[in-house]
Amino acid sequence: MDEKKQLWKGIAIGFAATLIVIQAVMLGNRLLTGAFGKEKTEEINLTNQEVQEKLTEIEELMNNYYLDELDSDQIETWLYKGAVAGLGDPYAAYYTQEEYQSLRDSTNGSYCGIGVEISQNINTGIITIARVFEEGPAMEAGLLPGDILYKVGDTEVTGMDLTMVVSQIKGKENTKVVISVVREGEEDYLDFQVERRTIEIQTVSSAMLEDQIGYIAITSFDDVTTDQFTKALDELEKQGIKGLVVDLRGNGGGLVSSVCAILDRLLPEGLIVYTEDKYGNREENTSDAEHYFDKPLAVLINGNSASASEIFAGAIKDYGIGTLVGTTTYGKGIVQKIYPLHDGTAVKLTVSKYYTPKGNNIHGIGIEPDVEIDLDEELKKEVLVPLEEDNQLQRARELLLK
Repeated sequence: MDEKKQLWKGIAIGFAATLIVIQAVMLGNRLLTGAFGKEKTEEINLTNQEVQEKLTEIEELMNNYYLDELDSDQIETWLYKGAVAGLGDPYAAYYTQEEYQSLRDSTNGSYCGIGVEISQNINTGIITIARVFEEGPAMEAGLLPGDILYKVGDTEVTGMDLTMVVSQIKGKENTKVVISVVREGEEDYLDFQVERRTIEIQTVSSAMLEDQIGYIAITSFDDVTTDQFTKALDELEKQGIKGLVVDLRGNGGGLVSSVCAILDRLLPEGLIVYTEDKYGNREENTSDAEHYFDKPLAVLINGNSASASEIFAGAIKDYGIGTLVGTTTYGKGIVQKIYPLHDGTAVKLTVSKYYTPKGNNIHGIGIEPDVEIDLDEELKKEVLVPLEEDNQLQRARELLLK
């Protein structure tokens, strides 16, 4: 119990520190052009003589005085990680070869893991299980949506880069990993030994609801998602749907190319989303006039709908072709890009802001629903919510029948 109290104390302190950093950044932005301004900010120089001399001094001290055995590869890796962490950007990261490969695997159709999707609170660093895959190892072990991740193995993960946490959860098939969580209503940590297995990425599921209303749930926007969505929508249209509900609850985002391809299938001709970098350079994604959805449409959103999901919701709202139902989205209106390095490692950096078709940047704000309704409290801990009992979904269906 004392350890658990220390965790929450640490989280509270971390949150307070985050607020102080945010205030300092806001003050700095008043004095200098921000990272996304049109003027270039001061460049860093990590190769100057002063830096090199200091690194040499530290290196000599570790070689001469450090008690235990030195791991030069690990020290070098953390040198790079520390440099990127110095940006103070929670979305920026340095990836080792293994971490970068794991990241690529996670969008390529299958991976070896435990069958969960996790999300991170950007202010506190707390990592929460947002979704547990049906019939997956995590579900069999007893993990639930809403569980707060405390440890993966022996490593505390609060505040860690989300992709690195994912890489620790993944591993070789048939190996086991211990997941420690904080669960509401439990006085102590809960430990689950979960077997890693091959997880096929099925990012889209669909069903025909009452009154010929189609339903498509998208859990993430990956390489495979566009084809899966197109097949699902084509099949529902063959069955004669009178309206469509697209479910983005718990969808933490993914590939901009994937969400734009899906929106191209739904929107009339025009702008989908645009981005601007630190120099004001603008890139646009547009839809053509070849396809668009002309039936009643509703989109389900919640606080875990982020990034690419918000591009989707923002475009639907700005064009006025659908009704957003649920609760306010996460509020991630910035874009990251991964730059592979010569040795198989990679760096992820925040490179631009994105804007909805009407020019709205929702970073730190989110997108409000047109019809606000929270999921019934007793359903929030359920791994699988029957569609007929899902009050948010049923409210969206009712709206489409009016």
